[in-house]
Amino acid sequence: MNQSINIAQMRLPMNTELEQKVEALLGRMTLAQKIGQMVQTERMAIEPEQVKAFHIGSVLSGGGSCPGDNQVNDWVDMNDAYWMASMEEDDEHLAIPVLYGVDAVHGHNNVSGATIFPHNIGLGAARDEDLLNRIAQVTAKEILATGVDWTFAPTLAVARNNLWGRTYESYSEDPDIVGAYSGAFVDGLQGDLGDDAVVACVKHWVGDGGTTEGIDQGDTRISESELESVHIKPYYPAIDNGVLTVMASFNSWNGDKCHGHKYLLSYVLKERMSFNGFVISDWDGIDYLSENYFEAVAAGTNAGIDMFMVSEHWHHFIDHLTHHVVQGTVPMSRIDDAVRRILRVKFAFGLFEKPRPKARPWSNDQSFGSEAHRQIAREAVRKSLVLLKNEQQLLPLAKNQRILVAGKNADNIGHQCGGFTIAWQGTSGNEFVVGGTSIWQGIRDVAAGSVLSTNGTGEDADPALHDVAVVVIGEKPYAEGMGDIRTGDDVIVQAGSQIKGLLKVLEPYGDTLVLADLHPEDLQTITNITSRGVPVVTVMLSGRPLVTNQELSASTAFVAAWLPGSEGQGVADVLFGDHDFSGKLSFSWPRSDNRTSNIGDDDYRPLFAYGYGLSGNQVN
Repeated sequence: MNQSINIAQMRLPMNTELEQKVEALLGRMTLAQKIGQMVQTERMAIEPEQVKAFHIGSVLSGGGSCPGDNQVNDWVDMNDAYWMASMEEDDEHLAIPVLYGVDAVHGHNNVSGATIFPHNIGLGAARDEDLLNRIAQVTAKEILATGVDWTFAPTLAVARNNLWGRTYESYSEDPDIVGAYSGAFVDGLQGDLGDDAVVACVKHWVGDGGTTEGIDQGDTRISESELESVHIKPYYPAIDNGVLTVMASFNSWNGDKCHGHKYLLSYVLKERMSFNGFVISDWDGIDYLSENYFEAVAAGTNAGIDMFMVSEHWHHFIDHLTHHVVQGTVPMSRIDDAVRRILRVKFAFGLFEKPRPKARPWSNDQSFGSEAHRQIAREAVRKSLVLLKNEQQLLPLAKNQRILVAGKNADNIGHQCGGFTIAWQGTSGNEFVVGGTSIWQGIRDVAAGSVLSTNGTGEDADPALHDVAVVVIGEKPYAEGMGDIRTGDDVIVQAGSQIKGLLKVLEPYGDTLVLADLHPEDLQTITNITSRGVPVVTVMLSGRPLVTNQELSASTAFVAAWLPGSEGQGVADVLFGDHDFSGKLSFSWPRSDNRTSNIGDDDYRPLFAYGYGLSGNQVN
């Protein structure tokens, strides 16, 4: 993999062939054509003929938004229609190819039948940069099979508080791990920008993992030196590996929204860090800059955002930005800079030379969701598992043991995949994630004497029939906003059976508070079994470390499996000793409440320290 090609293509001086192409095309464009390139909107809000009429630069699928029956050919057909419309040149429209974007954040997770990899928190425990690079390559191949060219990944958040519902999108509380992974993943997605590449987008710029109390879209109140050493640090390897796009973050830094932060966007990122690609907003991200949308458009543009993700009302955005340019409140030089960056990315990626999606040899590629791809995901599952407890050397299990499998997450592929899988907030059950295996199915396939608890609660445990039980517990799927744990001075919040107050989740786009499931059934399932004299191996699925002291105490062995994705067989591979436990905590495990204690803190006293993880041969 020739990384110098990436860097050169993004940092070419102004007199190079690429820049000459950019300037020549920019010089032919009208104001309407330029502003159209700065717009990205959701597929449900625009028709192909409108892409041409308004010179739209990009279209995206929001979480769960899919064409037709959500099959690979449906995606290719849709992208082909948008592409062909964008390339119909006439007196009013220049042929500039549209760039289609998706949130392929753990595989091409929007599409039925895709290979779903563990979420980032599990990959952080794997400590394997080569694995990350191979995962990115597989993800790129499955994205390309659908006619798509751009993914909003990887996430480079350094999550510093487990109350944050997006913790599972972070590789680690340690910026060094996130940084090591950022370059490897970008390289795997973009490569040498050849036919096997997709455009990468690192996000969210910047500080999204450091908000006070872990509030999604909240305020990161830290010094600039800490912002640099913790949250900006992982972006350097991505930029050095030629990442083409960066997404702005919903959060604020010391009270100022990042979407309107000219210092962070234009000076730190573009000037000081020499990022020459383009910056895209998050979903309607500028809406929060002002109650007056007209003012918000100017604020975001002048701050340094180049392309605007406008979910629905893109006509208004175009009208407002046009009026700002005419009035002089947004200078033409800022429009030209934004469009120059967008064209630079499209030329550097070779988008102008690519055939229409239907004619691309990699569209509808048969490797989509293939066994070869799933084997890499299965390897990732194995390497992500962290063994926290193994008394009496209960693990590894013997394949001839009589095993009872219980717990609400034992036979639920939707739960083990988590959020951002088929639907924005994830799914429940085995119906929607096509081609995967649940943890129970993986155990069943290697242990003939295993049985699934009749109602999942373990009340049918019997030492005369069962030598051991595997109980799969944990969280249910959630995504941004809906997974935040909210606390108050009069509310003590802990996980599972430890909860002594109300756990609340704040809806991301309103003031309504809704109660989340408290999961007391998990401890009950464990004790249903242990009270009958059967030892328990607990496997916990979660998007973050959680206080599970009673569950840990009641279990003979305890495995943190995070959100392993579609290949539940990978869990069985390790439980039965075909592969040893090798995962190490990339997040410190809390002792008495869910407020995170991070490595390096003065009062660092976790239950399990950063880097902890037993092997199957260890007993504690």
